[in-house]
Amino acid sequence: MLQVTFITPEGNQSVAATAGDSLMEVAVANNVDGIGGDCGGVCSCATCHVRVAQDWVERVGRPGKDESEMLSFYPTATGESRLSCQIQLSDSLDGLVVEVAPLD
Repeated sequence: MLQVTFITPEGNQSVAATAGDSLMEVAVANNVDGIGGDCGGVCSCATCHVRVAQDWVERVGRPGKDESEMLSFYPTATGESRLSCQIQLSDSLDGLVVEVAPLD
């Protein structure tokens, strides 16, 4: 098991996760406020938009082409933005911290 912390407007929410799950799956299963996962994880919406904490950006990796294109439609996207459905959790991401981004 590994730990992931989601920063939301309501406060921090730390949850247990399993390597191999997507970050979005973990967020939805734990009712993290602000993570919808409306498309089910196929990178066709941004209801799972997060901003990866600066210390984690290189370990998590940068978005791919499709993900970057989807993020380009959202004015709240930053250089740390990712779609949580595209982040596959592994033991190396134990302790990951992400901020749930507003969609508007």
